[in-house]
Amino acid sequence: MNTILQPRGWKRPKGYANGVAAEGRLVFTSGIVGWDEAGNFPAGFLPQAEQALTNIRAILAEANATPADLVRLTWYVVDIEAYLSSPKELGRIYRTCLGDHFPAMAVIEVTRLVEKRALLEIEATAVLNDNSRHSS
Repeated sequence: MNTILQPRGWKRPKGYANGVAAEGRLVFTSGIVGWDEAGNFPAGFLPQAEQALTNIRAILAEANATPADLVRLTWYVVDIEAYLSSPKELGRIYRTCLGDHFPAMAVIEVTRLVEKRALLEIEATAVLNDNSRHSS
């Protein structure tokens, strides 16, 4: 199993882990944007975040992985205020798409993304270990 790294005495973070120790088969995604199968973007940050997380879940499934196998997410956002503006709603969307598993995470504000209509892009790393229920 993956191990959450929480130094003694540190305040427990909300919505992410300080670190994760993992061993096993690695699964990486590219930067995943919030478009649907046809390349259409919904309007707004939260709908795009929901679609991007749904897209990550679908890619994980192709590797026989689940959101519980995630060890790292890196968010690239074009407007950090949009990310920070609705934490409860974003948290609900996250839990709906990926459950109550919170890997190591970083959020980085960028000038723009390759896809001009994209408001965010998320890279994901998962590790499938020998003790998991997944096949290779």
